[in-house]
This record gives sequence, structure tokens and C-alpha cells, in this order.
Amino acid sequence: MCRFLAYCGEPVFLETLVCTPCHSLIEQSMHAEEAKTETNGDGFGVGWYSERTEPGRYCEIRPAWSDENLQSICNHIRSHLFFAHVRAATGTAVSRANCHPFKVGRYLFMHNGQVGDWPRLRRKVEAMIPDELYGARTGTTDSEAIFLAAIGAGLERDSVGAFQRVLHAVRDEMTAQGITSPLRFTATWTDGERVWAVRWASDDKPPSLYWRQGGNGLIVVSEPVDAQRDQWRRVPAGGGLVARIGAAPETFLFQ
Repeated sequence: MCRFLAYCGEPVFLETLVCTPCHSLIEQSMHAEEAKTETNGDGFGVGWYSERTEPGRYCEIRPAWSDENLQSICNHIRSHLFFAHVRAATGTAVSRANCHPFKVGRYLFMHNGQVGDWPRLRRKVEAMIPDELYGARTGTTDSEAIFLAAIGAGLERDSVGAFQRVLHAVRDEMTAQGITSPLRFTATWTDGERVWAVRWASDDKPPSLYWRQGGNGLIVVSEPVDAQRDQWRRVPAGGGLVARIGAAPETFLFQ
């Protein structure tokens, strides 16, 4: 499984979360504590918003701990909204095209989880992507396919509902094919103004997800990035939250 973080609030340097804390995302790429694998070294990515509508993005297949460019970028980029992700591949190639966060227009998306028996389901799930969006499909992951299918299912009009409709369709197809491996979906996405995060799984065992509303803004993480664990709130299984910059997050059920 992967590890990720999302931030929205007062502009801060990316290094304050990605690099500096005692259990930063770079540290989690080497020593994750709440994942199936301790090491998440199959590439990484960061995405950030500045004055432009569409976000910037930098991805690489090297492990996050060994890429000097990542440290330099995080030292110099200051943003009010950014995503970062370190990857542990689950059956698809280690390539830039498969690194999160995925970007389409003004949207960024990150996923930690799995679609059970993905090779059997891939063709069916990709068929959920509208023709006009299929050209944006650059990789082979289940994560990117679900993201594009959700855009086609009305992400701009009903963000949470779009993902629910896609996941229900995938689960129905898994049932039809007799696939018993779980569908797990701990994810976060943004349109540049709001950030959504959900924690859901068909077997009620979704990957971990925490959040904290601090003095500067909202932080959503796979694992707490510092030693102050009592200040972090765990997102319950089947739960989600949404927040705008400068506003307290609202929680909701994701079923």
C-alpha cells in the first residue's frame, strides 16, 4: 500500500510536511508504520496549486528518499494546497505514468488501496471511462481508471456521488465475476478549491487515514507525520470529509 498527504490552508513550503517532520512523508517512504509494507519505494509524486487554475505536478520513479530534486522542489515551492504521495506498487508497472497524484484539468487525485484481481477487471473498468476522457489515460493503474471514470460519472456536479457510483459498479462487476478479493478505497481529491478525503472498503478494512485542523490549515495523511498523535483524528471506515481553504472540514458517510 501507499502513503500520502494533502494540505490546504495558509501558504506553506512543501518541505514542512513532506520533508521536515520526524515522520514526514519521505520518512514514511522508508519506514511506514501502518501499511502492509514498511517501504514505499516505487516512485513518488507531488502536485501543487499556485496562481494558475491547473496544478503543477512532479513525479519520478526513484524512491522519494533518494531524489535530490524532490528535496529542492519542496524547499522552494510554497503553496496553499498541495498533494504528495509515495508508492508501493500492487501489480502494475513502476513508471512515471503510474505515479500519483493523477491530474486532469484542475483536478488532482490520489489513492491508497486496491481493486481485487485488477487484471481480470481492467477492461470492464476502463470501459466506464468516456471516449472523450480516455486520451487522458496515460498509465495502467486501477487508481487512474477509477478517477477518470468518476470524472465521466459527474465529478464536477456531484463529487462524492460520482465516486460512489463508480465503486458500486466495480463491486457489482467483481461479484458477477466471482472475485472475492477486496475493493479498498482510501483516497483524496481536489478541484483546487475544496479537498475531499474518504476511507472505504468492501471488507470494512480500508487503509488508514487521519486528519488535523491546525493553525495554518487542514492536513490529511495516511499516517501522522509527527509525534503528537493525540492531535490527529482517525477517519472511520465508511467516513469522509470535505473542506475549503480557511473553513473547518465537514464530515460525511461514504457508502
